[in-house]
Amino acid sequence: MGKPLKVGIIGCGAIIAQYLANFRKLGQIDLVAVADLDPARAQAVADDYDGVRAISVEELLAADDVELVLNLTIPAAHADVALKAIAAGKSVYGEKPLAATTAEARQVLDAAREAGVAVGCAPDTVLGTGIQTARKAIDDGLIGAPVSASATMVTPGHERWHPNPDFYYQPGGGPLLDMGPYYVTALVTLLGPVVSVIGAASHTRNERTIGSGPRQGEKVPVNIDSHVTGVLVHASGALSTLFMSFDAVKSKSPNIEIHGERGSLVVPDPNHFDGDVQLFSLGAEDWETLPVSAGYVDSGRGFGIADLASTPAGTEPRAGGAMAYHALEVMESVLESAHSGAAVAIRSTVERPAGVELAVLAEELDRLQTQEAV
Repeated sequence: MGKPLKVGIIGCGAIIAQYLANFRKLGQIDLVAVADLDPARAQAVADDYDGVRAISVEELLAADDVELVLNLTIPAAHADVALKAIAAGKSVYGEKPLAATTAEARQVLDAAREAGVAVGCAPDTVLGTGIQTARKAIDDGLIGAPVSASATMVTPGHERWHPNPDFYYQPGGGPLLDMGPYYVTALVTLLGPVVSVIGAASHTRNERTIGSGPRQGEKVPVNIDSHVTGVLVHASGALSTLFMSFDAVKSKSPNIEIHGERGSLVVPDPNHFDGDVQLFSLGAEDWETLPVSAGYVDSGRGFGIADLASTPAGTEPRAGGAMAYHALEVMESVLESAHSGAAVAIRSTVERPAGVELAVLAEELDRLQTQEAV
């Protein structure tokens, strides 16, 4: 496994808790520093995590012992923080999206290439046993040649539970850019890159009412499309249909279905790392649940960084910048098509990442390797 990758985190909001929980069990990662615009939040993390110091953003970027910056800032700041980290000679891994726009994302990738550093980006949910077991089933030919897929995300809106939901309803938010990275990344992992899209979009209300917290009852303006449908044409010829909504109430449809010439797959929620994969083969009488056969076992947020740490230099990580850029361009293009009424060609492409063999990447792997050394 080599030496652990020394990581510094910028941004200590709610999402950091999931990363910290996994960092504690990942031998590939050594968390050394945290920073936040609110120093108290960074100090709270340092107080609870042995060996971590709370410092300013500037100090973290200049720190000699930080090799990779984990960027957990708000989406509007993703590109700015990433560019500053790259300029300091550090690799970066960010929460989704890679940047607020593809233009900003391209600047990040170009700067990283010039500096010779790595770029990784969430979602790394595709590295878990759920999506990877489905990926192996497709690769093993269990459904024959893939023909189509559907991806469905339905919720009546995050304002029902989120105390500060404003950004979900401003440019850069909405159901597609908020949740779409999970679904589009999963579809590309399963079926390969997208070459063109066509979309349609709408919104039902001009304002939303906050349902919880100190601002309960306050109205939030809606300045985005809150219901988006798109058709993705994959280079393989398969067609995927996206249905992303903050307007509908509930769906009984699986999160993702993949249909092939000889069978169909029900794929688990791409916002999760595990879940059952079900197969209905041509001529069968019922669905069967496939055994877990690929992916990182018991994984969670941060496993993409551990996977990056074991990726040979010069090789694109599985949860890498190229995948994040392609997914972002696909989503931007669906919205562009929705407003223009015309199909949009996707300029970027990405290699379908190598599948993840069934593996335990956390404490159990460390224990097994220690036993082998003895």
